[in-house]
Amino acid sequence: MLLNILLAETTTATAQQGFSLTSILPLVAMIAVFGLAMYFLVYRPQKKQEREANELRNNLAIGDEVTTIGGIIGRVVSIKDETFVLETTKERTKIRFLRSALKSIDVKVADTTGVQKTEAADKSDEPEKIEAPKTDAPAQEVENPEQTEVVLNGKKQKKK
Repeated sequence: MLLNILLAETTTATAQQGFSLTSILPLVAMIAVFGLAMYFLVYRPQKKQEREANELRNNLAIGDEVTTIGGIIGRVVSIKDETFVLETTKERTKIRFLRSALKSIDVKVADTTGVQKTEAADKSDEPEKIEAPKTDAPAQEVENPEQTEVVLNGKKQKKK
């Protein structure tokens, strides 16, 4: 019986009070604070990390020593649109990777080839010529990145 009286009093009190803006204001404030926290703790750092990764991929140059996300370390010998060819080991094994597989540039090679842009070269429609730095070993060019040499057990094999 006492329970019925208490329930009747609480329902009549809420019916008399009605809907008020002040009753929903704390809920709106908590949602806004949660949204701001998510923006500063999740969204902004993720965008910053993506921006740095894109900058790293766009600054890739021939001759750079890089590490891939798979842990392969080597020197860049060729760059295409979305791929690059990495040369590893003393046997000069060449492997083609997507630019998105790049983890870090370990050693950045400065422009020591002497190739400089002039105003006339800037106006022409020809792409800028990029050369690899000079090494002691004879240079090997990859004519078709689809065909690369792979050394297995001391034997060179063509990979198609």
